[in-house]
This record gives sequence, structure tokens and C-alpha cells, in this order.
Amino acid sequence: MVFDIKEFLEAISNVLDVIETDIFGIPTNHSKRLAYVSNRLACALNYSIEMQYDLAALSILHDNGASLKILHDNLLGDAKAKQNIIESNKEHCRIGEHNISSFPFLTSPQNVILYHHEKFDGSGFFGLKGLEIPQMSQLINFADTLDLKFDLGSVYKNDGHHERITMFIREHTGIDFAPDLTEIALQIMYENEFWADLSDEKIDEVLNLTIPSHRREMGYKEIHDITKVFSHIIDAKSKFTMMHSSELTKLMSRMAGFYKIEGNEFWKLIIASDLHDLGKLGISNTILDKPGPLTDEEFSIIKKHPVTAKQNLEKVQGFAEISEWAYNHHEKLNGTGYPRGLDAEKLDFNSRLLACLDIYQALGEIRPYRQALTHDESITIMRRMVEDGLIDPSITEDIAKQLQTIK
Repeated sequence: MVFDIKEFLEAISNVLDVIETDIFGIPTNHSKRLAYVSNRLACALNYSIEMQYDLAALSILHDNGASLKILHDNLLGDAKAKQNIIESNKEHCRIGEHNISSFPFLTSPQNVILYHHEKFDGSGFFGLKGLEIPQMSQLINFADTLDLKFDLGSVYKNDGHHERITMFIREHTGIDFAPDLTEIALQIMYENEFWADLSDEKIDEVLNLTIPSHRREMGYKEIHDITKVFSHIIDAKSKFTMMHSSELTKLMSRMAGFYKIEGNEFWKLIIASDLHDLGKLGISNTILDKPGPLTDEEFSIIKKHPVTAKQNLEKVQGFAEISEWAYNHHEKLNGTGYPRGLDAEKLDFNSRLLACLDIYQALGEIRPYRQALTHDESITIMRRMVEDGLIDPSITEDIAKQLQTIK
């Protein structure tokens, strides 16, 4: 199929932004604004189309490492205090760079995310200075710094911000930013259109027009090399799910092989396993990691995560079945599941398989309210669910036989 990687990134960026909103209280569309600002600078620097694409992808992925639960456990204070604590922890740069190691960039950019918090004068996390810092890192840092401080999406409605931003840039030239970079940026920022483009109302439209598309013929097996990057980001949202999606993918591979599912259908199931919990990026860790029972309000928030996954994944051409399976992974055969309350007649085999394996994998993991269960303990619970008409009986028995050597 012809896969548009930019289209996929734009869909995913909506969810990645929620990580920062949850941790820092940062306004939405942050990564999109970074992609737009850095791209405008890149065009002025005569970047090739391939380099522009890679820079946009890196801008969207710049803080993917911030989802690691250990980095924002027990942060105290307001949003700005949380931001300062986590931004001062260079571990999220290392994690972010590692997460994207298999992403199919066009120009093989090196260490851009690792060094995206370096300062021109050498006062950043790793002490790089001047030309030692990759230029793409400098562009992302410039846009990131300004958006965190001034919320660039609101500047169009507040003309007074223009002078403050200009003054800030000049004051930090040679300290945070390279002098030649700031001169280019200031010229671009004289354009009223620039600020309008950064508004929440326009950012999607202008990003689609200005960021180069990258369409290429790819099989679903190759696309899995991209989606497994995001499975790591999803899993890192909570210490209790650190391996959930990646382990679920292994289980799916084994069971799909048992059922002799091959070709595109096999790899679509693998991708659905990678991304089924994508919507959990939008849920606060105070809910995900709560040690006691959830309130009705909290559970209603949990029930939205398949909807979020569906809404984002269905935007990607070729992902119709993938988004549907992810949408259905908490449905039950008797109609008591969520989010739609589908019954057996409306749940296809692959939706049932993903749902059963998700339950099996979750039971075998530590949760804030219990220890991990053994294979036999997990199957005992699943058989009770079968008796209650919740999950597929034949798939449950197949899992009991085929996965007993794993745990």
C-alpha cells in the first residue's frame, strides 16, 4: 500500500501532545507549532525536502521520552514547577532518542532529540556548545523554548506579545540561541501571517500545506517498524504497563500463527496490538495508577481511550480495520463492554482475539491493586468470564493451551 508517514505522524501528534498537557499543563498543538516554526526556519536555511520532512517528524516526536512514568512520578508544584523539574532531567532526551532508533527517517539524522535542550553557550544538559549542537536540535530548541514561555498559539490575538518575544530572543542570543538563527527568525516573525498560522484554528491546515508529505510504497510489515516505536511510548505512560503493548504483540504473533493468519491481516493485527492503548496517553496517571477502585467519573474517563485511538487511527489511510479492532478491544460478547456496548453478532474474530489477549496479558502484569497472576490463575479468571458470556470460549481455550509455556 502507499503509506503517508506524515499523515500518520499528524494523527499521532494529537495524542502525543496530551502527554505534555497532562504533565506540564502545556496548551494543545505544541508539537505541531514546533514543526511549523522549525520548518519555516529550515526553509530559510535552504533545507532539502527530505531534511524538512525529517525535521517535522523530529519536532512532533521531540518529547516522546517524557512519557516515561519515572520522570513525572510525584512531581510537586504547579505546571511551571513540574516543567522545570522534568526539563532538567536529561534522561527524557536519552529515552526519546532511543525510542526513535528504528523510525524511517530520510536523511539519517543523528542525536537530534538527544541534544534538543542544548544551549548555544554550552549550558545545556550535555555541555555541547555552538556548532557542536546539531542544527536541527537548535531549531527545535528555539521553537520549543518560545512556545513554552509565550504559548505561540495565542500571540495572534495579543499583539503585545510580539515586542516581548523579540526582546526575549535578542536577550538570549549567544546564550540559548545561535546569532545567525535568531536573525533569520526575527525576519520571519515580522510577518503577521506567521502568527496567524500558529493559532489553534489554523495550525492543522498550514502544517498540512507546509510540511512535505512522505508517501511511499510500504507493506504492513514495514509499517510495523514505525508503530512499534509508538508502542514503547504508550507503554512508558505508566510503570504498570511498561511492557504491555510489546508483550501483547508477541502473544498476538503466536496466536495468529496458530490460527494460520498470514499476510496483511497478520501484520494489521500486530499493528493493532502495538496501538490498541494509544488513547491512554490522554489519561492522567492519577487514574491509570490509582491503587484503589475507580470512581464512576474516573471509569468514564478510562472508557474513552478506545474512542481516542479510533478517532486518531482512522485518519490514516489503510488503517480502517486496525482502528476498528483497537476500538473494540474492551467490548464484551454480551454487550456489557465499552465504549459502544457491542454484542457477539457485531464482534468479528479479530476483535475477539485482541480482546482476549489484552485481558490475558493484563492479568499477568503487576497492577497497583494486585500482583501479577500466573498462566493458570489468568485462565481460571478468563474461564469465569466465559461463563458470564463476556469473552470467546474457543479463543480462551486456545490461549490456555498455546500460551501455557510462556508464563
